Amino acid sequence: MKDANLFQLGIGLETGAQEEDTARGITPANDHTIFARDVLDEDREDHFIRRDGTVFAGTHLIIEVVNGHGLDDEGRIQQAFRDCVDTCGATLLHIHTHKFSPQGVSGVAVLAESHISVHTWPEIGYGAFDVFMCGDARPWLAVDVLKSAFGTADVRVRELKRGEGLVSEAGVAA
Repeated sequence: MKDANLFQLGIGLETGAQEEDTARGITPANDHTIFARDVLDEDREDHFIRRDGTVFAGTHLIIEVVNGHGLDDEGRIQQAFRDCVDTCGATLLHIHTHKFSPQGVSGVAVLAESHISVHTWPEIGYGAFDVFMCGDARPWLAVDVLKSAFGTADVRVRELKRGEGLVSEAGVAA
């Protein structure tokens, strides 16, 4: 199971994401304490977003495509994922989709910056997308990509700043 099966699970990809970063002396924390001196360090390569005096892990958009077309087409969904990745300035690692019978598609694009996922109900023209990105990626640009990809102007968005408020003024986990 060490080779092909693990590769299908995403293990063994050349990203090193599945390994601890011991070269920089980083190992998993056991106490889950976050210190402001660590997270607020501008030179830290953690891909946290630092904006307007706040620090958060990333922007997570809950995107609802309403009255969309082509939401039963795996190829169209995969292309929409690729177009979102390119437009948002993200890095694609892997796409996996599954076509249901009689209709519907679920899928995920795994990104270096996090992920894009979807589950569709084409019989009612609805697609439930998540776009979660950290670092310098620009997830809000995905909204227009999805409008165009699925031929609708009715796209509804809610934004979450993941990890916001985890670092308190005192410098420990809130």
